[in-house]
Amino acid sequence: MGINSGKAAIFDLDGTLLDSMGVWDQVDLEFLGRRGFDVPDDYMQKVSAMQFRDIARYTIRRFDLDESVDDLLREWNDLAFEAYITTVEAKPGAKQYLRELRDSGAKLAVVTSMLPTLREPALRHVGMFDDFDLIIGTGEHGQGGKDTPGIFLYAANKLGVEPKHCTVFEDLLVAIRSAKQAGMQAWGVQDDSSAMQWEQICETADGVLLDFAQAPRELA
Repeated sequence: MGINSGKAAIFDLDGTLLDSMGVWDQVDLEFLGRRGFDVPDDYMQKVSAMQFRDIARYTIRRFDLDESVDDLLREWNDLAFEAYITTVEAKPGAKQYLRELRDSGAKLAVVTSMLPTLREPALRHVGMFDDFDLIIGTGEHGQGGKDTPGIFLYAANKLGVEPKHCTVFEDLLVAIRSAKQAGMQAWGVQDDSSAMQWEQICETADGVLLDFAQAPRELA
């Protein structure tokens, strides 16, 4: 049976559609190294579900930096931009899966914490930008981050699809939990950045995949 129409799929970008989490490992190393710090073992886990402005505030507090949020955002954007437009690629099978979904009539959305100045160039680089009906960022519509279901419900409303007919693809445990709280199906996507949470992701998600050849051919 093929993918059903009248449905919606909502995708994260970093670590889900894009094989990009290594970019942020390098950004953290460079950014903190310039200031004389090593990257703490728990840093990525602490910030993974935050909006970027909240990550900046947390980083300033944690390392007692005499810099503004906007200073950090500009530097992070500059450090990451080149990688997103030259070296970051799509996860295996992702582009083909998006084409199948579009051909079926399903609505497609991106919900991401990625900086606005990075997400469109990154999607254009991998040839995915025109596949989506909706691209929204956390914190941009008064819905907070992915630690609550609000941003997913907002996306469903904008797509005109009931939450129960939305399937979310995420690599973060906290986002998978929020999607399920929103009444949606949630699939976990394997990524090295969430390896420590993979067992919990497998227990919590409605399904998991190592690449998009394993993605569901029938949406909820």
